Amino acid sequence: MSTQLNNPLHGIKLEQIITDLQAHYGWEYMGYEIKIRCFTDNPSIKSSLKFLRRTPWARTKVEQMYLSYLKKNKKD
Repeated sequence: MSTQLNNPLHGIKLEQIITDLQAHYGWEYMGYEIKIRCFTDNPSIKSSLKFLRRTPWARTKVEQMYLSYLKKNKKD
C-alpha cells in the first residue's frame, strides 16, 4: 500500500519498539518519560506488550518516543 510509504513505523513490531527503547534508555527512564506501571513496577517486555496492545493512548506515546529515538540516532 502506498499509504504506508512515509510511515517510519511500518513493518516494525511493537515488541521490537519496546526492546529497542529498553536497550537504549532502560526501564527507569522509560517510566519517567511515560508514566505507566508496566515500565515502573516490575517491568518486562511481556507485561508492556499486554498493556500497550490494550491501551491506545499509551501505545501512541511509546511510538512517539520511538520516532524521537530514531530521529536522534539517524543524526549520529
